[in-house]
Amino acid sequence: MKTKQSNSQENLPQIDLIESPKKISTEGLNYRQQKHLETLIARYTERTKTSKKLMQAYRPVLADPRGLEGFYPLIKEMVYPVIGKHALGSRVWDIDGNEYIDIVMGFGVNLFGHNPPFIKEALEQRLEQGIHFGPQSDIAGEVAELVSELTGMERVTFSNTGTEAVMTAIRLARAATGRYKIVRFSDSYHGHSDGTLIKADGSRSVPGYPGVPPNVALDVLVLDYVNPRSLEIIKAHEQELAAVIVEPVQSSRPDLQPQEFLQQLRQLTKKSGIVLIFDEIITGFRVHLGGAQAWFGIEADIATYGKIVGGGMPIGIIAGKATYMDRIDGGMWNYGDLSYPQPEAEMTFFSGTFCKHPLAMAAARAVLKRLKSEGPALQEQLNQRTSQFVKTLNTYFEADEVPIRLANFGSIFNSVRFGNSASSVSSDALEKMKLINLLLYHHLLDKGVYLRSSLHALSTAHTDQDLDFIIQAIKDSVRELRDGGFLPSSLSH
Repeated sequence: MKTKQSNSQENLPQIDLIESPKKISTEGLNYRQQKHLETLIARYTERTKTSKKLMQAYRPVLADPRGLEGFYPLIKEMVYPVIGKHALGSRVWDIDGNEYIDIVMGFGVNLFGHNPPFIKEALEQRLEQGIHFGPQSDIAGEVAELVSELTGMERVTFSNTGTEAVMTAIRLARAATGRYKIVRFSDSYHGHSDGTLIKADGSRSVPGYPGVPPNVALDVLVLDYVNPRSLEIIKAHEQELAAVIVEPVQSSRPDLQPQEFLQQLRQLTKKSGIVLIFDEIITGFRVHLGGAQAWFGIEADIATYGKIVGGGMPIGIIAGKATYMDRIDGGMWNYGDLSYPQPEAEMTFFSGTFCKHPLAMAAARAVLKRLKSEGPALQEQLNQRTSQFVKTLNTYFEADEVPIRLANFGSIFNSVRFGNSASSVSSDALEKMKLINLLLYHHLLDKGVYLRSSLHALSTAHTDQDLDFIIQAIKDSVRELRDGGFLPSSLSH
């Protein structure tokens, strides 16, 4: 794989790069490990020096949590995100001109790869018409109709982000039921609104982060996913619960695909009059045209979508049964007769200047029309390729005694993880696992594989050659970690 270096660094801030310390703190490492770490840091920081320079230059003004991801004292000099310059197909290029095969794909956004021609053409055509706000979008109705057709949901509305979509879905459930408590499950992610940033502390629900009001936690029950006891707790609170929101397959656990639990949850919520919300921001349109609902054969009351359907533009979608969605606009009525919308007192508030943004609508229409024309074969083939890719790597890991496993749900797969669950290992072992994970991450970046610490996904743009390159990069990285003393030698090594 060729790595191109850019000669143009115009418009970069004129600031001297802070030199790495001559000697990094390597407490707890032997001499062999110290040398490996020092060599990797020197090589990686030289390769991505402009990304590091820009992060340092703008840190005083840009508050960015991505700049802290993976922070660990031993590798402090490598803790900064790769800054992208351009992207095409399965590849991205950083500000230093380095080329990467991308397996993040916009955190699951880019089902068709980066900058696919059919989406680019749709955006260019819309730009020629101007970006207008105020007048209704001329294609919003068509986009809603396509979403309804592909998902089976009765009514549809649009927001700007997944977080907004989840907030709205929960508000609709509360408005329809007159109840206020909701259930969410541990390790699920539903955006960053106060109402979903709640965690369990023993038998209590408490704010998950500073700044979240304690009173918000009073209306949230945080339960264990796929635990029969959770169903019993829901049953016990059925008279006060407005909704249960679920990430049917958690992005952090793609190996956990609990069809039976979800079926039982559906039966319980339907019987109790509790709104079942499926958060399909990630799974929607990726694993199946009808998302996880179609995959598991379960019909939710409300579902939220995003990522893929926006074609790279910001979007959130709330879709569901009319009895809930009618709370937005009063429901169906006709001109020329005596029909009228529901009383205003029965509706709730929903708005947003950039909802139905002309560019987002244009991109979404292009994506949905392409998905419709391709049919289910697109997802089926991509799911199969991803499963084979994961199987190939897991076979290698097992044969070479590498303590890593991958798991996938359709074309989504988890990042590498070392060892067993946190409950079965010591704190020292956990620290070692963390360091090895971070070193592997940087080895792969150094070899031209773009990844993050969370969600990974394949796209239709990835070729067999791309996957072969990734597999070889992983094997080479494991070998180097072994040579550096961070992994034990295998019998075959």
